[in-house]
Amino acid sequence: MSRSPRSTAREYLEALLVAGLFLAFANTWVLKTFYIPSSSMEGTLLVGDHLVVNRFIYGSGGERVRRLLPLRPVARGDIVVFRSPEGMELDLVKRCVAAPGDVVDFRDKRLFLNGQEVVEPYVVHRDPAIGGRTSFDAFRVRRDQFGPYRVPPAHYFCVGDNRDLSHDSRFWGPVPATLVKGRASAIYWSYGGEPPPTEWPGMARRIGQLARTAVGFFTRTRWSRTFEVPA
Repeated sequence: MSRSPRSTAREYLEALLVAGLFLAFANTWVLKTFYIPSSSMEGTLLVGDHLVVNRFIYGSGGERVRRLLPLRPVARGDIVVFRSPEGMELDLVKRCVAAPGDVVDFRDKRLFLNGQEVVEPYVVHRDPAIGGRTSFDAFRVRRDQFGPYRVPPAHYFCVGDNRDLSHDSRFWGPVPATLVKGRASAIYWSYGGEPPPTEWPGMARRIGQLARTAVGFFTRTRWSRTFEVPA
């Protein structure tokens, strides 16, 4: 017995609805994409890197749930995506260098944690001036001579790997745990061409930008960074 066209259409509609709900759930709770718009994490992450963000790893649920599922709090060294404490409409990506209770101290650009210097092979310094020693500019002094500062409970101290050019916890304070959205897991696409606008430029300009991206997809994609895991 053949099915009616209406029955078949309904089955397709139901399948699409289920798929849409699954994708919405995954994008909200498990995986989300994120675009790197600034140079504050160079050379770990480049402008134009597109990340897969694991939103599941820092999930809550109590100790019993944590025993059954691979959940954990933010750890030192994690590259995390979070809502900006300065503006809730903006997402940022930085490296967590200190957990609740840790004492953070920057001395001549070097990071000390709980009194011990931290070896950071991923950090980039591009400004030869050192605040408070070769420069008394207020920005450089706070950047290079911060602390000692104890991270409060349920907060994380996050800074950029491009340490001299990063606006981070040294300036606007620690990140509340409630603002953390997930951990950067992998680069799924890295594009070295024109970055997307930070504000809506209008339909015509947006279509033009998408067309230029399509034309330069093969020549401007950084293929060697595809599926790279940032560390």
